[in-house]
Amino acid sequence: MKAKINFRNINNLAVPATIAGIAEPLLSITDTAIVGNIPVDGLESLAAAGIVGSFLSMLIWILGQTRSAISAIISQYLGAGKLEEVKTLPAQAIFLNIGLSIMILVSTIFIVEEIFMLLNASGKILNYCISYYSIRVWGFPLTLFVFAVMGIFRGLQNTYWPMLIAITGAVLNVVFDFALVYGIDGLIEPMYLDGAAWASLIAQAIMAVMAFVLLVTKTDISLKLKFPLHPELGRLIIMSLNLFVRALALNTALIMAVREATALGDKYIGAHTIAINLWLFSAFFIDGYGAAGNIMGGLLLGAKNYRGLWKLAKKIVLYGLCVSVLLMFFGFLFYYPIGRLFSNETLVLNTFYSVFFILILGLPMNTVAFVLDGLFKGLGEMKYLRNTLLAATFLGFLPVLFLGKYLDWGLYGIWIAFTMWMVIRGGALVWKFRRKFRPLLQNN
Repeated sequence: MKAKINFRNINNLAVPATIAGIAEPLLSITDTAIVGNIPVDGLESLAAAGIVGSFLSMLIWILGQTRSAISAIISQYLGAGKLEEVKTLPAQAIFLNIGLSIMILVSTIFIVEEIFMLLNASGKILNYCISYYSIRVWGFPLTLFVFAVMGIFRGLQNTYWPMLIAITGAVLNVVFDFALVYGIDGLIEPMYLDGAAWASLIAQAIMAVMAFVLLVTKTDISLKLKFPLHPELGRLIIMSLNLFVRALALNTALIMAVREATALGDKYIGAHTIAINLWLFSAFFIDGYGAAGNIMGGLLLGAKNYRGLWKLAKKIVLYGLCVSVLLMFFGFLFYYPIGRLFSNETLVLNTFYSVFFILILGLPMNTVAFVLDGLFKGLGEMKYLRNTLLAATFLGFLPVLFLGKYLDWGLYGIWIAFTMWMVIRGGALVWKFRRKFRPLLQNN
């Protein structure tokens, strides 16, 4: 299968991938906006939703890395014209992933209070964290299943079905949020924070059913577990383990930021919750071109088309930068209305506004990092991605974070650390791609 590297083909993959990619952060943003306006304990509920959301995102990102590994292997086999040889792999990978997720889910239930105490939650916020997590955590295996199926579709150069799944989940989550959090007169009593958790869980369940039906009816990929184990399962596990370590480093940064923001006080964790949800939203928005790079990059590598690969990298970075400039424009244009979408607490909003500009100015560098990150996953460069995140987190983010704490920079220190983190990530990927693929381009 040949891939044409042009605006139309790239965007045919990138636009649906963008819509699909923002489903998970949009789900969290919906919770944040609705929970932040709860009339009873709105500030404490917002803080709890932020803490639990960060912890669940960590678990999902750590075990959800199989999606990228599946996508890379399938796309490479498709590019080499050998798709039939890999059709038993996805079912084996999904069963392995879901089994691990259930083990982790069960193990966290018994230490949930200790987990959130480590994140500096206490008193009423701790109680809300436990209640919210005890409901939302059951959507964890469902989300991982959906991620794996989306990885299969991506490997097959299809982002349309993942987009439909994502849109359905996001719309249903908003509907259920309003119905369950605030209630419906005469039908449903307001459930407040617990209602937001139930809304997310129900939406995730419907997405999982939809993903299963589409995979069975729209592809030749079977979810029936067959033996012997596929020879590529070992490579998939190694790729996933490298991404697992990478995700640990990534989430070390995210969790440490939440921990430090929580230690600063309620208004700071509230403001940080709004900021990090917007940061993640922009990341997934830009990441549509990373997904296009992931999908087409694996195909081009399988076909050994290095000239096409170089052209693809230049185009997806350029298109991603155009999107980031647009996001910057809207960020500054709607600087204050954006904050008011998420909270009506003046203290929280003023704290958020004081750091929002740092988030906006960092978008172009984020784009380079996110887009090339997606491309590298498609190329199977998981080991380098792992090493890049380890260096960025432990040599960049954490030193700047603790320096900011020592100098009493408050929330500024946390977001300056995020900026340094992304500079290292983006710079390292640009250097590696040029060093490895320029010589191959010249010999192609």
